[in-house]
Amino acid sequence: MQLSVIALAVATVVYAGSMQAQDDDYVAPRTEYGQPDLQGVWNFSSVIPMERPAFFGDKQYLTEEEIAALAAQTEAGLQAINSIGVGGYNTFWVEMGGKGDNRTSLITYPLNGRMPETVEGVPVQVGGLGPDEPGTRPVRMVVGGIGKDGPEDRGLSTRCILGFNAGPPFTPNLYNNNVQIIQNRDTAVIMTEMVHDARIVPLDKPDQLSDDIRQWTGDSRGYWDGESLVVETRNFTSLTQSFGVYGTAQDKLLTERFTRVSPYSVEYEFTVDDPSTFKDRITAMVPMAKVDGLMYEYACHEGNYGMMNILRGERMAERRIAEGSQ
Repeated sequence: MQLSVIALAVATVVYAGSMQAQDDDYVAPRTEYGQPDLQGVWNFSSVIPMERPAFFGDKQYLTEEEIAALAAQTEAGLQAINSIGVGGYNTFWVEMGGKGDNRTSLITYPLNGRMPETVEGVPVQVGGLGPDEPGTRPVRMVVGGIGKDGPEDRGLSTRCILGFNAGPPFTPNLYNNNVQIIQNRDTAVIMTEMVHDARIVPLDKPDQLSDDIRQWTGDSRGYWDGESLVVETRNFTSLTQSFGVYGTAQDKLLTERFTRVSPYSVEYEFTVDDPSTFKDRITAMVPMAKVDGLMYEYACHEGNYGMMNILRGERMAERRIAEGSQ
């Protein structure tokens, strides 16, 4: 996994060129209900890192010359990594995105492109495909775990509860960065490829759920703001992280905006407002590209097979240690 992390860290500073120029006069086609038509399959993989790498400083955009130099540097680095070994995943499996828009971070606020400071004492859980991380239950990390005494010691994606990029919000990651939007007069359905999760978003502004009802992906309510579909999500469970590796989502308000800006692209912007975890809000913009094809079911079997084998393997290891000590 550490090799994969290195590969991603290197690869995320490469930008393959500018997105198709957006037409300021573009008006999205309408559905039969008169709403901007966002329907279809969209890919949100990206070569742009979520946070601006520190060595860029305050630089928001790269020149074409910088892009070319970094591309050559990264290609050499990836070849070297692949020659060492596969690790969790080699780069064959990793979606890097076809085009970027020359930004140095997906985060647009704070203006430095970096995560804001966290509130003192918030929990931090960093997962990975390597050795277990020290910690206590509940395990909020998506990948990895803190032990192997039971399923509750493993990460949420291993338990097939949440995918590592299924959101909300949608953040580009290793693979399966696809989402399908389906619209009706009073409802939008946002279905992710990862873990095949469908989020049903009422558009008629009914009351939010009671505060004591908590859900893994929160409670979403949507409305139209001009050309944008705005989705506000509250009532997340405290058993998930707020954003990144930080905090809990107990008090998080997530606001997403989906705006079709060309026949082939949607501008997806999200804002995380969680004063219990961060001292400031976080806003990021992730371009989504139209996919000329269907989205097929992604079936998560880690919880069916992997979990049993992980726990069985640990019991066998414990038995061998016990037998060796006798």
